[in-house]
Amino acid sequence: MSSSTIRQQQNSKNSPNNDPSFIKGVLRTAGGTALGMSLLASSVVAGGLVGLAISFRNLPDVRSLNNYSPSETSYVYDIKGRLLTRLHGEANREAVTLDKISPELKRAVLAIEDSHFYLHQGINPNSIGRALWVNWKSGGVVEGASTITMQLVKNIFLTKDRTFTRKLSEAVLAVRVEQVFEKDKIMEMYLNNIYWGHNNYGVETAAQSYFYKSASELTLPEAAMMAGLIQAPETYSPFNNYANAKQRQKVVLDRMADVGWITPEEAQAAHKAPLGVGKPTSWQASKLPYVTDTVKQELQETFSKEVITKGGMRIQTSVDYFMQQRAEETVKKGYKQLRGRGLRTKDLQIALVAVDPRTHFIKAIVGGVDYEKSQLNRATQSLRQPGSSFKPFVYYAAFASGKYGPGSVVNDSPVSYRDGSGVYSPRNYGGGFAGPVTIQSALISSRNVPAVVIGQKIGVSKVIEVCRRLGINSPMQPVISLPLGAGDMTPLEMANAYATFASNGWYSEPTIIVRITDSRGNVLRDNTPKPQLVLDPWSTASLTTVLRGVITSGTGRAADIGRPAAGKTGTTDNERNVWFVGYVPQLSTAVWIGDDANRPLGAGTTGGGHAAPIWRSFMSEALKNQPVLQFHAASKFPRPKVKEKQ
Repeated sequence: MSSSTIRQQQNSKNSPNNDPSFIKGVLRTAGGTALGMSLLASSVVAGGLVGLAISFRNLPDVRSLNNYSPSETSYVYDIKGRLLTRLHGEANREAVTLDKISPELKRAVLAIEDSHFYLHQGINPNSIGRALWVNWKSGGVVEGASTITMQLVKNIFLTKDRTFTRKLSEAVLAVRVEQVFEKDKIMEMYLNNIYWGHNNYGVETAAQSYFYKSASELTLPEAAMMAGLIQAPETYSPFNNYANAKQRQKVVLDRMADVGWITPEEAQAAHKAPLGVGKPTSWQASKLPYVTDTVKQELQETFSKEVITKGGMRIQTSVDYFMQQRAEETVKKGYKQLRGRGLRTKDLQIALVAVDPRTHFIKAIVGGVDYEKSQLNRATQSLRQPGSSFKPFVYYAAFASGKYGPGSVVNDSPVSYRDGSGVYSPRNYGGGFAGPVTIQSALISSRNVPAVVIGQKIGVSKVIEVCRRLGINSPMQPVISLPLGAGDMTPLEMANAYATFASNGWYSEPTIIVRITDSRGNVLRDNTPKPQLVLDPWSTASLTTVLRGVITSGTGRAADIGRPAAGKTGTTDNERNVWFVGYVPQLSTAVWIGDDANRPLGAGTTGGGHAAPIWRSFMSEALKNQPVLQFHAASKFPRPKVKEKQ
């Protein structure tokens, strides 16, 4: 059959040129007697090697390839499917089926690596004879005779030692593989397994790296360049030396023309065509590093490092790329403003985390001012005292006891309590006492003494119990000062706890992962929320009403965003930590400001004056296109009855 006839088959709409097996039929009719002799020789050699295999009883069982899954890169996406990063070890790989690989690439690889692949039985006698002669003359192994099948078994089962024993083992295993697997399956495994340079293992990731496209979309010029990489990927990489890559591309194209799979004119045109080369992608930094770190932290609670980096997982996060960007920009802008306002502490940091109260999915997370300078994720890893932002837990416990409501009166006057370390006398921020005040007034103005008094009346152990129901797992001691935020907790714990207030008592475990599948689409984890009602609705709605007053007329006025919102400021002793934690029905956000070494931030630094404006800036952007929603009214729910035992 002439080369023109071959081209007609390749160009025909009905030809099988989407599968390299079409070459088998073409070569069978083109080879005649010489091909028949070659096949006969191949059979003789193959039969001899099968006999020789008796002495290779320790070789692997090639049937294990039925269950062989090469290590695959895991991918992390945002909620809309935008790729954020890749998680992998040495091998960056995404396996694809043979029909997802460009016919041009299949032909190019066959032409340069093993043009008789669809005719031999694992070994090529002509290549073996030539290699034996060259190696005998040189006194060592200097030329290989590897078929594609031999290369596959070498990569999977054997070492890369250039010895005669290894080559014989390679040949035996290749024959065994050909007896068990179809040619197309061998070709598929080969293209997904081999190294293509720059940590790209497998054709799909290589195509994405070199040309920003799928392997199925590779053109003839691109396919020829890719095929040329197999012999020496780093040497012929267009990233390292474009001229070398083009020279090697020409070798592949000329070989394709020699075997009649393209015309010389097509080879020349393909060589002249410019290549739109991409850039290495294997070790690209994450687009959203704090998100990626949080994802890895959560994955490690269930999966091993090997599964994470080699399991080919597709991880859909709950974060929207653009909302996360706005959160990071808000933190950077807030940092500059704080510096401009005189906060000169050496290691000033800000953390921000936002949670959707309807799902408890994390929507944004920023663990610091500059990830490149410090990778510590303060939103999840730093335990800090919450100050007065802890008080809502105290007052919710009081409301849920049935003994108190927003209008209940508590005496704001000097009081002392004795504990194991001596006498404790709480004081209000700025000094002074207000006398009898309602709980609503005490919380809006963030008075300390009433919170401690109420804590003692209901029992701080009850407050801790409420915190546990809200997902706060950080250590807490039942000390008298606990209502003023004496325990340490993370910004994520605070944002998630307040999210339960925002949902009127419905709680789910916080997560940044919505769904995980493997590379074949099988679901590994489905984090569809399973909310549980953990708080009393009347008490929660009553607390929200009071916390709205914090923003409209209390210490959190700087957090006013022009829509119904509730929240609480927090400032610890000596201004070491300042907070604002607040929510609307769709979003709960915690902002923390502090120094990494826990140094004082400076007199006058407060949650209302410094953290609340950052919260307002983020929430205004995050809710820009969101509808204004109303909170539940307490009047819609029955008030809890007084419990006999407190």
